[in-house]
Amino acid sequence: MDPWTEAYLYAAARADLVRREIQPRLKRGETVLCERFLDSSLAYQGAGRGLGMEAVRELNARAVGDVVPDLKFYLLLDREERERRARSSGAPLDRIERVGDEFMRRVEEGFEEIARSEPDRVRVLDATLPPEKLEEAVESEIRALQRNSPSV
Repeated sequence: MDPWTEAYLYAAARADLVRREIQPRLKRGETVLCERFLDSSLAYQGAGRGLGMEAVRELNARAVGDVVPDLKFYLLLDREERERRARSSGAPLDRIERVGDEFMRRVEEGFEEIARSEPDRVRVLDATLPPEKLEEAVESEIRALQRNSPSV
């Protein structure tokens, strides 16, 4: 698939999700959690596919307007551990995972750039922690954000 086609498809899916699910919930005052959102496209299509993070940000801005997460969790895991977990799961690699190490290195650099440039919004968590410790860290950060931002 052409990299720009991929970027447009993700932006279109995100636009639909925002309009159908996220905005109505935000209007009701609910907290919304998403597994992946804008930062994923910046890292995967912008950095990984080489489209440029700003170009992908502009595309997504047209798709979702000003809907940007108040908080982002970047689960940091080194390549060796990520590969070990993938092998142990027994699941086949998906289309993006099959692109290779150089692509994944660029994706990681993209996520790290986002984390460095937006430290107030991005929390980097050690993904080698036991799941219950990661869950506690995420819940703690969300509660702190809710206490400090009554509109969240």
